[in-house]
Amino acid sequence: MKFISSLVVATTLSAPAFAGGMAEPMAEPMIAPVMMAPVSADWTGFYVGGQLGYGDVSSNVAGVDGNGAIGGVHMGYRYDFGQFVAGAELAYNGSNIDLGVPAGKLDSVTQLKLMGGYDLGSTLVYGTVGAARAKSSVLGSDNGYLVGFGMDYAINDKWTVGAEFAHHRFNDFTAPGIDLRANTAQIRVGYRF
Repeated sequence: MKFISSLVVATTLSAPAFAGGMAEPMAEPMIAPVMMAPVSADWTGFYVGGQLGYGDVSSNVAGVDGNGAIGGVHMGYRYDFGQFVAGAELAYNGSNIDLGVPAGKLDSVTQLKLMGGYDLGSTLVYGTVGAARAKSSVLGSDNGYLVGFGMDYAINDKWTVGAEFAHHRFNDFTAPGIDLRANTAQIRVGYRF
């Protein structure tokens, strides 16, 4: 009887050890994190877009200056040579910047720009130079030039966002002896074809 009692006790105590059987325990599967591949943009092609920002205008005449919102539309073409990107752009900016009582308002600035930049994949950094024409409600209009720099980022193969800073010079408006300097900083959105 002692033998049977010992056998029952031994079987009872060892039962939990064999409950799962003799199979090897299964490891939980590992799931690798999903990595987003960086967008590699080809900047070649036509594009259109809009811009909105801030303009600061000063002059060589006391009391003729002002600042405020400036924005509009642009269109252009770029060619991607690999690391270097070149292009041209036409932009129209409307504004309602008050230049002071004797000078009226700055109504618009139109720009024709040449651009050259460096392709960083999904980011394009560039410099720009070009011709500009400013119109004022009282001073008339004048032709000048601009220099600037900017950056565009490709969200995908069609849409871009960016920013641009430009410095403009206009000498001898229709009102003689008045020279204007205008700095603009704008955020841009573009659609590439």
